Amino acid sequence: MNTIAAGAESAAPAKLPDLGGRAGPLPRIPRVRRARWAVAGILLACGVTAALVTAGPLRPALSAFGQMRWAFLPVLLLLCVLHFVSSAVALRAASGRPIPLYQTTLTQFTASAANRVTPGGLGAVAVNTRYLVCRGLPLPQAAVTVAAVQVAGVPADLLLLGAVIGLGGGNGQLLDALGRHAAHAAGLVPPVPLLIGAGVLLLAALLWGRRVLRSEAVGRAVAGIADLCRRPRDLGVVLAGSAATTLVLGLAFALSAFAVPGTGVGPGDVLALVAAYLVGAAAGSAVPSPGGVGSTEAALVGALVALGIAAGPALHAVLLFRAVTFWAPVPVGLLACRTLRR
Repeated sequence: MNTIAAGAESAAPAKLPDLGGRAGPLPRIPRVRRARWAVAGILLACGVTAALVTAGPLRPALSAFGQMRWAFLPVLLLLCVLHFVSSAVALRAASGRPIPLYQTTLTQFTASAANRVTPGGLGAVAVNTRYLVCRGLPLPQAAVTVAAVQVAGVPADLLLLGAVIGLGGGNGQLLDALGRHAAHAAGLVPPVPLLIGAGVLLLAALLWGRRVLRSEAVGRAVAGIADLCRRPRDLGVVLAGSAATTLVLGLAFALSAFAVPGTGVGPGDVLALVAAYLVGAAAGSAVPSPGGVGSTEAALVGALVALGIAAGPALHAVLLFRAVTFWAPVPVGLLACRTLRR
């Protein structure tokens, strides 16, 4: 958190010494050159995509693309927007200030774009911290507010998962499949090395956790959460907003499965699909890659397969879901960044 707080402060422009020994500003890349690089990158991406389609690896996905039920697309886009609105509501409540909801929502789009290139959600943390500083919060308080929202999301998601499973999400198929996979994975490792490895990991976790709990950053985060707990109304809004962001994505995931004809799911499978999303997203986020790219898709496909859906339709549903909720907001976030700067 100290690194984030330091990065959010204003930095002086970098300089290099000139021939006379004095410091001069770094040369800036002309806009024309940057535009050329952007156009070259777009053309390269289009060329690679065309080559993959013509060569054959993407032909099945392209044929499935034409068979999808596109009537679900407007609702998917609406759920995507509601996800960012819910995130903005949680941030407003945690800040304790009447910051504009519209600009806060635009900030969430920009934060999502920053998350595409940074692991562990650090991009969103930095963007939201900078936004709160611009809204008048002191830098330490802004960093603590963002950390409090991140921490509050953990119990909110756990409560949501418990509620979905308690209402019958998955009908036992998903949990049974996870149990079988865990037992199979444990059976591949001899018991003695397994116990030794578990003991070493537990000891390392205890030592690392003890060091983290003594850090100044954790102390500030705990103070921020304690301050939020003294505002029960704001705390309830933060928990509800955090749970709503996850629930909306779970519904979008279920709707993506409805949009693919080969999945064979219907309205009665909504809770099962939401539970599959919660489990798959949690498993995918365990890998510290930017935005969970690759690991999240694999985990979500595995969760759908555990529900009895064929691998091909499951992959198509996950690709549709990630295209709408993960990649489509990126250009909106970049445009929103320019608007927020003005």
